Amino acid sequence: MELAGQAAIVTGGGRGIGRATALELARLGADIAIAELDTSNAEKVAAEVQGLGRKAIVIATDVTRRADLAAMAERTKQQFGRIDVLINNAGIYRAAATLDVTEEHWDAIMDINAKAVFFATQAVLPVMLAQKRGVIVSLASMAGKIGSKTNLPYNASKAAVISMTKSIALAHAGDGIRANCVCPGFVETDMWTKVAKEQSAILGMSAEEFTRQRKATVPLGRMETPEDVASVIGFLASPRSSYVTGQALSVDGGLVMQG
Repeated sequence: MELAGQAAIVTGGGRGIGRATALELARLGADIAIAELDTSNAEKVAAEVQGLGRKAIVIATDVTRRADLAAMAERTKQQFGRIDVLINNAGIYRAAATLDVTEEHWDAIMDINAKAVFFATQAVLPVMLAQKRGVIVSLASMAGKIGSKTNLPYNASKAAVISMTKSIALAHAGDGIRANCVCPGFVETDMWTKVAKEQSAILGMSAEEFTRQRKATVPLGRMETPEDVASVIGFLASPRSSYVTGQALSVDGGLVMQG
C-alpha cells in the first residue's frame, strides 16, 4: 500500500492502459479520480476501484478544454483533499501518409496527445506546489523516439510529451515534484485495433497480418498488455522511484533497442 492516503487522477481512465493504471494505483492504496469523456466506461472502472476498497469518482472531462481540466483538478481536490499523482493517459491515434495529413488531422492529434498533457499538468500544479510534493506520469510512446512513414503527427505528439516531461521535471524538481513518461510499444487495446486497421489499409494487407508482422519484431516475443504498462506507471508513481525524474522509460518488449 505504497500510495495509501494519496489521490490520483487518471485521464482517459475508462479503458485500456488507463483502466489498468487506475486499478494498479488503487491496489497500491490510492483513491482514484477517473477523468474521461466516455463516462459509461469510467463508471465501470470506478466500480472496480471501489471493489478494491478504494474511493473513486468519475469526472466528465474533455481534455482539450482547459475549463474541463481546471474542473477536474478542483473536484479531485474537493473530494479527496489533495492531488498526489496525475497520469496523463488520454490519447488518440490516426495514421496517414505524409501528403495526406490535413491540418485538422494534425490539430486533433496534437490537441489531445500533447497540448492536453501540458494543460492537465498545469491544472494540478498549484495543488502539488502547495503540498510540496507530487508525481506526474505521462503516456508517450516508442513512436516518440523513432521515425515513421505513416504516423508523422502521432510520432511528433509523443516526442512532444517526452520533451515536456523533461522540462516539467527540471522546472519543478526543487518543489518536490517528479515528472516521468512511459513509452509503450505494441499494446493490445482498442487503440491497437485502430492502429492495425489504418496501417494495414495503407500498407495493403489485412489487419491480422499487420499485427502478426509487428508481433514478430518484438524481442520478447509477444504483444504488450495494458498491465505491462500499468505496473511500470505504478512504480513511477510510488516512493520506489523517488530518485527518478525527467525520464522517458521504454516499456516495449525491446523494440527500441533494435534501432
